[in-house]
Amino acid sequence: MTPQWYVANKDEAEFWTEERCYIAELLNDDASPEASLAVARVTPGVTTQLHKLAGISERYILRKGGGVVEIDGESYPVKVGDQVMIPADAAQRITNTGEEDLEFYCLCVPRFRPESYIALE
Repeated sequence: MTPQWYVANKDEAEFWTEERCYIAELLNDDASPEASLAVARVTPGVTTQLHKLAGISERYILRKGGGVVEIDGESYPVKVGDQVMIPADAAQRITNTGEEDLEFYCLCVPRFRPESYIALE
């Protein structure tokens, strides 16, 4: 019998989103309602869709590339190793200003749910 604390690898592939980036979900399961974790990938020259997550705070941790993040109208450059703390319901987007893919971890608290995504464009 599988323990309640175990979540099997679903081996799900990266997918394209309306946000104009690719997402690979590492953890987003009913067994972990308190948080989810994904990797986002933004290709060079692309700015993600301005959006907010209703009732969900998000943390970005940059792992590849660089760009400019915008939170509630304030922009700031980001690079590998930087962290961005996005409050729940904040308008957000990120631009890849480099020549390689921009990749970052997305930690959502509580876990990301598609119905929480609100496009602002």
